Amino acid sequence: MVRLEIQTALGSSNMAAVDRVLVVGGSMAGMSCAIQMRKAGIAVDLVEIDPTWKAVGAGITITGPTLRALKTIGVLPEVLAAGATWNSIKVHDKAGTLLEEAPLHAIGPDLPTTGAVLRPLLHKILAAATTASGVNVRLGLSVTELAEHPHQVEATFSDAAQGRYDLVVGADGIFSKTRDMIFPGAAKPRFTGQVIYRLLAERPPGVDRTHFFMGGDYKVGFNPVSATHMYMYLLQPAPNNPWIDAKDQPQRLYEAMEGFGGFIPQIRDTVRTTNAHTVNYRPLEVLLQPAPWYRGHVVLIGDAAHSTTPHLASGAGMAIEDGIVLTEEIQSQPSLTAALEKFMARRFERCRLVIENSVKLGDIEMNHGSTAEHTRLMVEALSALRQPI
Repeated sequence: MVRLEIQTALGSSNMAAVDRVLVVGGSMAGMSCAIQMRKAGIAVDLVEIDPTWKAVGAGITITGPTLRALKTIGVLPEVLAAGATWNSIKVHDKAGTLLEEAPLHAIGPDLPTTGAVLRPLLHKILAAATTASGVNVRLGLSVTELAEHPHQVEATFSDAAQGRYDLVVGADGIFSKTRDMIFPGAAKPRFTGQVIYRLLAERPPGVDRTHFFMGGDYKVGFNPVSATHMYMYLLQPAPNNPWIDAKDQPQRLYEAMEGFGGFIPQIRDTVRTTNAHTVNYRPLEVLLQPAPWYRGHVVLIGDAAHSTTPHLASGAGMAIEDGIVLTEEIQSQPSLTAALEKFMARRFERCRLVIENSVKLGDIEMNHGSTAEHTRLMVEALSALRQPI
């Protein structure tokens, strides 16, 4: 059971600048922000356009900084119970020959080094914590208009209802409608030139940590997500950004895995049969909204402000951190403007580091770059993210 501690009783908060918040989007960023705001005694409404409020996808890797953030949110024990952890990365060539094993180091004695969990399970854990915290969750609803007033912002919802808030937090993803409303003409997500396939499968013997297979301009990776299963991802260049129909994705993944050695062939045999229903495909896109990510009484967090590729396994971690930092600054600063300025000072460069280094890793993969350089850049970037947020 998720247990959350409300630090101040609702209605007796000492933060006069922010007493009522609207979070747009029940994403990891939105849920984490809402949980932290409630701990601070702030009234929170959360609206999510999906009436089922569910997550799709395979696994999600959880690096040390993300584990630290989940501990702050208060859900780490549930995540660890549902997932898997380990402390090194094994890098292989395409044939399956082990090239190197890179150790990973825990941030602190009370945290695992790294891990992974099924994305729907992580979503379920955060959703339970969100509702347990007292957030007013409304599903099947979106925001159609935001109107600034001297001390608040008025939101109009898709059911024609309206509400006034001290702050609106846009956590509605890479194709954020909130971003379009407050920053008309903002840049759109940019395709990186790579696409990714994901697959969920049973773990072969010995797959108890990250395994990378570097195959020219293709890369295949495996991470455990539970005591019995793992998720696989395959990255490949696709300069024309082709769309692939869902029914054709298992066959295309099967073809892309041809020629890889190690334990990959036994996984490949399941792609068109046992595990075909788990195959997921998408182009990789990035977005970094120029600073500041706020205007008036509205701020963007998570993928709405900074969407990255999975190369550093840090997109979810950055999103969760956003909610933590935003709440901390609201608690510590004398005004909303000061809080948002401090939020940007703490978040922009950190998120830019993730995006830029993730894109560099993708470029190395697409251009037959050095495997050693790829590992070095990844380890250095992950080490930088170990610093306090």
